[in-house]
Amino acid sequence: MSELSVNHLLGIKYLKEEDIQLIFETADQFKEVINRPIKKVPSLRDITIANLFFENSTRTKLSFELAEKRLSADVINFSASQSSVKKGETLIDTVNNILSMKVDMVVMRHPNPGAGVFLSKNVSASIVNAGDGAHEHPTQALLDSYSIREKLGDVAGKNVVIVGDILHSRVALSNIFALKLQGANVKVCGPKTLLPTYIESLGVGVETNLRKALEWCDVANMLRVQNERMDISYFPSTREYAQQYGVTKALLDSLSKEIVIMHPGPINRGVEITSDVADSKQSIILNQVENGVAVRMAVIYLLAAKIKK
Repeated sequence: MSELSVNHLLGIKYLKEEDIQLIFETADQFKEVINRPIKKVPSLRDITIANLFFENSTRTKLSFELAEKRLSADVINFSASQSSVKKGETLIDTVNNILSMKVDMVVMRHPNPGAGVFLSKNVSASIVNAGDGAHEHPTQALLDSYSIREKLGDVAGKNVVIVGDILHSRVALSNIFALKLQGANVKVCGPKTLLPTYIESLGVGVETNLRKALEWCDVANMLRVQNERMDISYFPSTREYAQQYGVTKALLDSLSKEIVIMHPGPINRGVEITSDVADSKQSIILNQVENGVAVRMAVIYLLAAKIKK
């Protein structure tokens, strides 16, 4: 397969397994590029990309911007907090105004689930979903799978547990779709109050005991508790959550095998994982960050190839 089956990256659920493999093979080439002394390639000199962030983001925004600049694209950054959105302008008007400046691609993070899909039906640019509410975060899931593939050689057949606040997490949903598509076995683990009622219908196992989940898995993807999305209390206290669902070095060392620890960031050190776990040799958290740039370069490059046609 030489090109993506989609014109936008709206969610993992719209991709085929061949799309994911093509993105990974392309990312392999870009990973080699970003480890050279001169880290840029002139691939997208004729492409203009707008980054529209209607929600706060540091790592994802920086990662996309770096990926775009490594490909020599022209980049426009747009932050909703300083824009006419505050004055009541609609999403389509905002984007159409930006597109009238001859923008080819829009990378968008938005608090409303489905914002990217809505936009893709109403504007002519290629859309990349950088996170829509508690719905999907496709590039995070791709870089997570890519990091597993790099560390363990393959994703198929691996046991992956996603631990933490599954209910409010777009990372969890995208990861479940991506891992299942590639043939991994997936479980979720967390307090019952933070597990969606529909979760088993996605073909994943549920485990409320952290030790059992860790003994089962090859990889544990630790999610933070998303306090900013909670309007009620889902567990008694952060301290109690950390005692039941936090991974410590003592817990890791007591397992019958060595497992890989991942985290999409930002880390709440001492809550979902302790510092000595985050910084241990079993952690691939910094690899995930590096891989994020290569994977986002691959996504942008492959989508831009379809624009140029």
